[in-house]
Amino acid sequence: MRTATLSRVLYRKPLLRLGSLLSLPLLWLVIAYLGSLAAMFLTAFWTVDAFTGNPVPGFSLGNFGSLFSDPTYLAVAARSLGVAAGVTVIDAIIALPLAFFMAKVASPRAQRFLVAAVLTPLWASYLVKAYAWRVMLGGSGVLDWMIGGGSQSYYGLTATTVTLAYLWLPYMILPVYAGLERIPNSLIEASSDLGASAWRTFRSVILPLLFPAVVAGSIFTFSLTLGDYITVKIVGGKSQLFANVIYDNVVTADNLPFAAAAGLFPVAVMVIYLAAVRRSGALDNL
Repeated sequence: MRTATLSRVLYRKPLLRLGSLLSLPLLWLVIAYLGSLAAMFLTAFWTVDAFTGNPVPGFSLGNFGSLFSDPTYLAVAARSLGVAAGVTVIDAIIALPLAFFMAKVASPRAQRFLVAAVLTPLWASYLVKAYAWRVMLGGSGVLDWMIGGGSQSYYGLTATTVTLAYLWLPYMILPVYAGLERIPNSLIEASSDLGASAWRTFRSVILPLLFPAVVAGSIFTFSLTLGDYITVKIVGGKSQLFANVIYDNVVTADNLPFAAAAGLFPVAVMVIYLAAVRRSGALDNL
């Protein structure tokens, strides 16, 4: 009887039904995600006891002062933004022609095969793929064999950028492919009938309509690169990105307040980035 009464109440009040369905996921989001961000924000203002090394609750801007006054950290931050932008541009350049072929040229059967081929690398372990690039870029690796460098390794910032571009490429291809599928073929045919060249059609018809999908893909590639600290340790050589600053202060220096302050940098960058692209419609393509 109670079950029937509850069913009638939920049927008559759709908002209550929706709230009951979303209550547990929202609770988990608030506690696990937003709660952890709030804890990190508060910890960023703490200090470290010089004698015991334990975090001391309080309010201090010393951690942020150290971040913004030290030119080393500013250089690492600029380098991280440059690598994230470079990875995004490389992935966009590769994804555009590949996704166009998948969406507009390949047969339906070939499309399914190509989509599976794009998704297949995501099934492999992150570390396996990163160490595979380490082998290829290392001494006596494939690159050294092709160039004839004499057992010379090619680790560094370029190797990090190339490896990250490979790792995050599917996250750019899939949104661009989905965006191209939504563009009617009649628009492309009309542009061709009016005498536009292939480049003019791409620049004036396809690219403006596809721009939100490209931006949606860039959100993934940019944010994932900005938060990555493993690849640079594997193929980066002596290079360092901002995520490594956070990792080293947590694991090596055991300075959690400073690591929390540093951790707010990628969060702030992504909040600004999302606010900037919100009007482009990119968030509708995620």
